[in-house]
Amino acid sequence: MFLNFSSQFGKAPSKEDTAEFEKLPYYSDGKFQNLIPTNMDMDFWESVKLLPEFFKNDPTRKPDFQFPYDRVDSLQLTKNSLSRLIWFGHSAFLLQMDGKNILLDPMFGDVPAPHPWLGKKRYAASLPIEVEKLPEIDLVLFSHDHYDHLDYESVQKMKDKTKEFYVPLGVGSHLKSWGVAPEKIHEMNWWQEAETQDLFLAFTPTRHFSGRGLGDRFSTLWGSWVIQGNKEKIYFSGDSGYGSHFKEIGEKYGPFDFAMMECGQYNEKWKDIHMMPEETAQAAVDIQARAMMPIHWAAFTLALHTWTDPVERVLVKAEELNMSIIVPKIGSEIQISKEMQLGEKWWIKP
Repeated sequence: MFLNFSSQFGKAPSKEDTAEFEKLPYYSDGKFQNLIPTNMDMDFWESVKLLPEFFKNDPTRKPDFQFPYDRVDSLQLTKNSLSRLIWFGHSAFLLQMDGKNILLDPMFGDVPAPHPWLGKKRYAASLPIEVEKLPEIDLVLFSHDHYDHLDYESVQKMKDKTKEFYVPLGVGSHLKSWGVAPEKIHEMNWWQEAETQDLFLAFTPTRHFSGRGLGDRFSTLWGSWVIQGNKEKIYFSGDSGYGSHFKEIGEKYGPFDFAMMECGQYNEKWKDIHMMPEETAQAAVDIQARAMMPIHWAAFTLALHTWTDPVERVLVKAEELNMSIIVPKIGSEIQISKEMQLGEKWWIKP
């Protein structure tokens, strides 16, 4: 009954939608396909062996001290005309650019799962600012439909204060089933471009997958975003394994003033769909980023590595590649136009 009736799972694309998807070169056999051959077939018994590891209470996989983050006052969000970002942890951001409020993968829930019993809670005691206190949102961009990026309860809180949603192909079905007005939803395929509210958007490929329920893997598209305003251009990676698509994006749309690059929830067994930290730093070089920030960590435990492994490893590789990198505290302000400094290592236990 839960699988069939819970709103959390969203809704599969319609037959009319899938008939349109069939015209695409990267859709076949009823599924979207990665542009690069990608191994998704972990051996069944390997998966079974890993289950105890996932449920093991390993103290290194979460902070063992009070997690530090900054609170954001709603008035603070109305006082600055410069382009800036506020990180909510994992892959969720508020981007303020050219007077617009843009949310990126706004997963604001406590647990990245269809039910609280099926996942572990967020590290921080609360969000930097409650969703209800955010200003009116001009755009929401989603990279794909996994629970740690697209959250039912978060959409319920945002849908009436958001002007437009830009999403990958098929993800609009979820939003419509959750009560988002169809005229607000814009679905994008890979390399598709759009201009809206004086901003330029491009939806670019990643090496990943999608799905929210049993049997719907690859039913909707996944990807990354190029966002360009009057002065700055930024890249938001979504989730991805490493591949040649990063250089293609850099050649077509780079250089970028700032890039938010996936760096967390990886494992050698699934490195085709989640980069290792060293690959994250190289991908930032590939897309021609002036500065980068590791994301997809510091909020939830979704893999077997220690919670600080992503940042420790990516810092070493970024220095080797001469890639400017910042690791801001959750809730702190990131001004894109300013020279970026690494700052305090807040993740180290005091």
